[in-house]
Amino acid sequence: MALDIKICGLKTDGAMAAALAGGASHVGFIFFAKSPRYVEPAEASRLRQAARGKAKAVAVTVDASDAFLDEIVAAMQPDMLQLHGSETPQRVAEVKARYGLPVMKALSVSEAADLERIKPFVGVADHFLFDAKPPKGSELPGGNGVAYDWRILTGLDAGVDYMLSGGLNAANVGDALRLANPPGIDISSGVESAPGVKDPALIEQFFRAVRAARDNRAA
Repeated sequence: MALDIKICGLKTDGAMAAALAGGASHVGFIFFAKSPRYVEPAEASRLRQAARGKAKAVAVTVDASDAFLDEIVAAMQPDMLQLHGSETPQRVAEVKARYGLPVMKALSVSEAADLERIKPFVGVADHFLFDAKPPKGSELPGGNGVAYDWRILTGLDAGVDYMLSGGLNAANVGDALRLANPPGIDISSGVESAPGVKDPALIEQFFRAVRAARDNRAA
């Protein structure tokens, strides 16, 4: 089974080049002003050009208005929208209808019971991203470097297309793949030298760890 890999929160040409060289299937751009990974739509448009024909460009928003989404979509022309806020199933449906783009809905989880929250979104969202619940007091819904018990994701129905996110890095991605066997993974802070600063060497290291883990499972 092919594994989708999203490097999220890209801001520089060097990080983009490392993500694409490693074989990322998705590259993510953050449009949330409080995040250290925030980029302007025009800059995301410039950066995403390198991904055309190689990886899907994902616009990540948090409870964004129609006006802001209009600006992002017009400037960047993303392949997918990721809604990482408190968007309702109705809002997800509205966004899909407005832009005609696939939508990934992010949900924060920490225990198996949290997966019940997926039910109203099934058949509405095209994909899901399961991130850790943010630490108390954090203003960021994701990218906090927090992990959870990835084994809870094995309780999902086989047909749910999702990405595992939250606290991933080169040292533990093998465990995540072994414990949850997810169809996709998403990493942001785990390949940074400082908040919002992607390190091409860490991105390369992460991809090496993914390949090693997959080779071990195939052996």
